[in-house]
Amino acid sequence: MVADAPGADDSALAPEPVAATLPGLVPGTGPDGRPRPDAPLVAVTGVTGYVGGRLVPELLSAGYRVRALARSPQRLRGRPWIDDVEAVEADASDLDQIRAALEGVDVAYYLIHSLGSGRTFESRDRMTALTFARAAREAGVRRIVYLGGLYPEGEDLSPHLASRTEVGEILLASGVPTTVLRAAVILGSGSASFEMMRYLTERLPAMTVPRWVENRIQPIAIRDVLRYLVGAAAMPPEVSRGFDIGGPDVLTYRDMMQRYAAVAGLPRRVIVGVGVLTPRLSSLWVSLVTPVPGGLARPLVESLVHEVVCDEHDIARWVPDPPDGLVGFDRAVRLALRRVHDAAVSTRWSSASAPGTPSDPLPSDPGWAGGSLYVDERRVTVDASPAALWRVLESVGGENGWYSWPLAWRVRGLGDRLVGGPGLRRGRRDPWRLLVDDAVDFWRVEEVEPGRLLRLRAEMRVPGLAWLELRVEVDDDAPDPDGAGDGAPPTGATLDRDRWRRPPAVFAQRALFHPRGLLGQLYWWSVAPFHGVVFGGMQRNMARAAERAERARTDRTVPAAEARA
Repeated sequence: MVADAPGADDSALAPEPVAATLPGLVPGTGPDGRPRPDAPLVAVTGVTGYVGGRLVPELLSAGYRVRALARSPQRLRGRPWIDDVEAVEADASDLDQIRAALEGVDVAYYLIHSLGSGRTFESRDRMTALTFARAAREAGVRRIVYLGGLYPEGEDLSPHLASRTEVGEILLASGVPTTVLRAAVILGSGSASFEMMRYLTERLPAMTVPRWVENRIQPIAIRDVLRYLVGAAAMPPEVSRGFDIGGPDVLTYRDMMQRYAAVAGLPRRVIVGVGVLTPRLSSLWVSLVTPVPGGLARPLVESLVHEVVCDEHDIARWVPDPPDGLVGFDRAVRLALRRVHDAAVSTRWSSASAPGTPSDPLPSDPGWAGGSLYVDERRVTVDASPAALWRVLESVGGENGWYSWPLAWRVRGLGDRLVGGPGLRRGRRDPWRLLVDDAVDFWRVEEVEPGRLLRLRAEMRVPGLAWLELRVEVDDDAPDPDGAGDGAPPTGATLDRDRWRRPPAVFAQRALFHPRGLLGQLYWWSVAPFHGVVFGGMQRNMARAAERAERARTDRTVPAAEARA
């Protein structure tokens, strides 16, 4: 972890709702701190993504009622705001579904794009935007708000930047008053642009870079992006246009890396420009050095080939600058690093599922009608409380690793990245706590039952569907030394890590694979001989880690109990 910036004013970095700087523009909450029953209703798409997941709580704090639209609302379980919103199942590309979901909505946020999703992204973006625009018009939506990309006029744009520009034009032509916000690099903990810059700077004290590092960029802090998004909901109906949004600093990418290094307490970087790195080669280089995979790195790099500087600041007429001004580059970096340091990153670029990866849930019936379902199942009794075992299971992956044969996991991760998968570098949003739909290296959290079950769905490139299930069970024959009942929390209850202490626990582990075709069958039987080393070693080492944690807890609590006696 990089050092904190010397002299950083932590009090200035304290989070507060962006609505606090938008007096008179937002409805405001009721006496109970919640939106009033008659407050405007806003619909938010892309709520499982980086910006959408952060926008929802800001809208609630501003006093708007929120309808969260998702193809699978169950993916929102565990979000701190889920009980305060109306979660609705809707696919933005399905006219009937999205029209029904937008009924009664005042403002609709369109935060959908196919960044890094393959060769058909342009037509998919176009058709989804056309469907959404028609649905919004027919449902009587009063305003659409869209977050697009900042682009230079009169240049041939990269495919992704051109597609995002086209989406904005489609929404502006919808017949519904529309606000299109155009942003360049977004600075915030967990954003793909920030992570790319962060890892390039931290991992490479000296580097050769392409010519685009000399292009001027006007980055913007995620806080200011959210502020503009919230403020745009109150624009008058006669306003329907695009706005450039950016922070107070205009920098080259080279400047950004050097200033990041200074804020993070790193030595000045040696950066040598070369003219032979194409965007494709640059994206491969980025994907090898940073957690951002090549499919996502390429559109980010291609957008940096252009100089992206705001041509106007007309947005201030309807959403005035905050009293202290927009967040500058250095402060945005300090704020982002503080979030990373405190493990308080609420959403990441990996929050949205990786395009092209499987999303099929684990079948409940092992005799699945969908075909063969191979299972590698292991159980072991652990001389530790269920709580101690759960702590280990919930912290698996990321910097904590996978508890077995690290070289094999690294090789598997590298191989996955070489064929376009996410690999192991994606890490985790939080090192200790998991929510449904969190990314964990090349897995996605499909199910979490606190204290009981963690199920991961593979997003690595494999010829089939794969899951890894880690379960805590209670040994019913064991005595209860702490007098804590049956040793398990009530169904649906939050795990009480101080009272749930009954050892031993049973650690049940299952690896499941549903092959696709002959290649899938061959894949399973080729890796099955290694399961004893990989999954068996993983289970043994996780059990030992839980037992060490239990002994450490006992060493702390027993002297206190003896002292009371």
